[in-house]
Amino acid sequence: MKIQESAENYLEAILVLTQRNGQVRSIDVAHYTGFSKPSISRAVGLLRDNGYVSIDQNGLLGLTESGLHIAETIYERHTVLTELLTMLGVSPETAAEDACRIEHVISTETFDKLKEHARRHRGDAAQ
Repeated sequence: MKIQESAENYLEAILVLTQRNGQVRSIDVAHYTGFSKPSISRAVGLLRDNGYVSIDQNGLLGLTESGLHIAETIYERHTVLTELLTMLGVSPETAAEDACRIEHVISTETFDKLKEHARRHRGDAAQ
């Protein structure tokens, strides 16, 4: 199921914050993304209603299996694309910004080929 880019960004943010901090609340996502707490609360509610996020009795957010799958996919795309763009000489800041836009629209086929290319290029650089 295809979800909106903003939802993918929220799921990715929850994944990154969980990896970084161990636990995540809506306010953490608001600070991380720069969006208002009410906007994040609404988005998290929709993500919960659609089965991508769980919220425990303490307000801690968790990713469901389907939410985790989407978050990991988007995060992998973000990191690989950022790395590729920096390898081409793009500044790290611009590379991260551009990767954030590209990660949502690139086809699986194209991404897989770029990832394969990056893997080969990293191997060449190490030799």
